[in-house]
Amino acid sequence: MTARPSITSLLARSACAACLSVMAFGAARAQPVRGLYVGGAAGASFNQSQTVNPHTKLFAHGRDDFATGITGLGSIGWGLGNGFRVEVEGNYRNNRLSRFHSPGFSSTAHGHQQKYGGMANALFDMDIGQNWIYPYFGAGIGYGSQFTNTRIQGTGADRGYRQRTRDSAGGFAYQGIFGVSLPVPWVVGLSTTMEYRFYTITGRHRHFTTASYNIAAPDSGPVSGKRGSRTDFNHSLMLGLRYEFNPAPPPPTQAPTLSTPAPAPVRTYLVFFDWDRANLSDRARAIVETAARNSTSAQFTRIQVNGHADSSAVRPGSRKAEAYNMALSLRRAQTIKAELIRDGVPAGVIEVHGFGDSKPLVSTRPGTAEPQNRRVEIDFQ
Repeated sequence: MTARPSITSLLARSACAACLSVMAFGAARAQPVRGLYVGGAAGASFNQSQTVNPHTKLFAHGRDDFATGITGLGSIGWGLGNGFRVEVEGNYRNNRLSRFHSPGFSSTAHGHQQKYGGMANALFDMDIGQNWIYPYFGAGIGYGSQFTNTRIQGTGADRGYRQRTRDSAGGFAYQGIFGVSLPVPWVVGLSTTMEYRFYTITGRHRHFTTASYNIAAPDSGPVSGKRGSRTDFNHSLMLGLRYEFNPAPPPPTQAPTLSTPAPAPVRTYLVFFDWDRANLSDRARAIVETAARNSTSAQFTRIQVNGHADSSAVRPGSRKAEAYNMALSLRRAQTIKAELIRDGVPAGVIEVHGFGDSKPLVSTRPGTAEPQNRRVEIDFQ
């Protein structure tokens, strides 16, 4: 029987060590519970078996086993805004006595054990990078009272035994807390909680007990004394709500930055010529220089230089005039190519074409001198 408290104490110490290690991990990231809050929770209570070692030898030694019961608590606290919070808590637990186990002694057990406690807790909320769930852990110390109201009746060979316990005992209590909170998105400041708690009232608990051994015998009066129990270890699973009166505002949402796309580089440049000329003006040279400079930032596989002429020399059916315009447009294109090469463009990427007056920029009648049709188009492709 001595192994039970030793194992449980080891688990409790391990839980405390885990708390300290998680605290070191989570100190940098915390859910900022700030200011006053209240909370409440309820759930299932699981009492471990309690060792019974009465002061008087007339009472049976053994172990009290308990059925699953209920637990509830209420708390009021203060969040420090950096993940840490402190609170005071009142709690209640109720478990039915299901069996009294004692070797060589057969019996039935009835009644329940209730616990009341007041605790002071310190907790830490962690931010794991998800805004819908926040794990937390903590520990608390305080005072707990254990009220036992039970009846044990012998059966079989021990059917003459009757025992009644109805008394309270209390002592120092401590607990470990592990849980998660899930903010309710449509109610600012409200969170649902899910918790596990380990709770114990330390020491030996002595309850006043009365027992009768043989109610049929006239000289067998009741015997009274203290029934001592220990290893009061409780585990609780709870669901609850927590409400913050001054919740931290949500982080400001950044407006999407509308980046202005960089202007696409110009891929076509027009260079105009005087009537019946293939030489470059100062304005024309500046345009060719700009095209050559921008070729370093534009993505292309080749540069087409296409020469054109107006229809001023065209007469219907005049093949000589058409050939003249074709040759003039080609000279203009070759002039532009030579200027591009002087401005640093590799000659191998430049293609030269002459179209005469076949592709006017402005539609005109034959024989019309149109300045916009006397041009060369520099086209990046």
